Amino acid sequence: MKTIAIIGSGSWGVALGIHLAKLGNKVKIWSFMQEEADIINNEKKCKFLPGVDLPENIYCYTSLEETIKDSELILHVTPSKFTRNTIKQYASFVKEQPILMCAKGFERETLYTLDEVIKEELPGKKYGVFSGPSHAEEVSRAIPTAMVVASEFEDVRTQVQDLFMNENMRVYTSEDVKGVELGGALKNIIAFCAGVATELGLGDNSFAALITRGLTEINRLGTKMGGNKDTFYGLTGLGDLIVTCLSEHSRNRKAGKLIGRGLSLEEVKKEVGMTIESIDNIEVTYELSKKYDVEMPIVTTVYDVLYNNLEPKKAVEMLMTRAQKAE
Repeated sequence: MKTIAIIGSGSWGVALGIHLAKLGNKVKIWSFMQEEADIINNEKKCKFLPGVDLPENIYCYTSLEETIKDSELILHVTPSKFTRNTIKQYASFVKEQPILMCAKGFERETLYTLDEVIKEELPGKKYGVFSGPSHAEEVSRAIPTAMVVASEFEDVRTQVQDLFMNENMRVYTSEDVKGVELGGALKNIIAFCAGVATELGLGDNSFAALITRGLTEINRLGTKMGGNKDTFYGLTGLGDLIVTCLSEHSRNRKAGKLIGRGLSLEEVKKEVGMTIESIDNIEVTYELSKKYDVEMPIVTTVYDVLYNNLEPKKAVEMLMTRAQKAE
């Protein structure tokens, strides 16, 4: 039995905790809300995963020090916008255990990927990134899922693969930290667009075009930023893109549907009730496309929908009538 610390008590953090607890590990989850900790500890429930019972060997704390104490691995699962500040709060408690980044996104202020935040705030510490096509709702119910752990440290890759793998979760390894990070962050934007397309009543042809051309844009920017092009056609690129674009579990897709329906950004955030990484990441990705001089028409158009009052139907028309090109 190993002791695992999970920083973040949202649906994904708790789902990973359920999986690891069922494998016999002691799981310690950190929440910044006493109310959430009480529900997890006393009722063995998570409000974000209705109908799911938590194993007895999951414990929740509001103290970062207590959560990390005696742990052999730290899973960081907060929204991307809270990543740096949260790491600052627990950095002094980290000893030799690796940090596994399980969040997907960017830091808005610096345009950093989250592995860059870890390297800056925890210099010299071993770390990895855990990503793939995985809805918390399904992982919490032991539905078979395939994931990727990426790290420059071979022992971290092996540790995570050994820890997580069973008949319900297959884990592959990769050395392409940047590619795995970017695939997970950028696909949220295309999933947001898929939600808009759903609300507009577009068909299967439109979805196939959106996913394919969206993957092209992810690949363009991802390789410019240092990712391996093959990574974007694997689980953490194409795989994650498919599941997030097509599933009703996806809060990014749901947010896009609400924008397509005519709701404002503030109304969408209130309706979804959880962090929507795509909305936070669209502006960052737009700026990254300019920084790296990468053509990303889908990203540019959805940016204009959110921030320049472009009507979604007009956005589709603009994408379809762009200048003729070879594929």
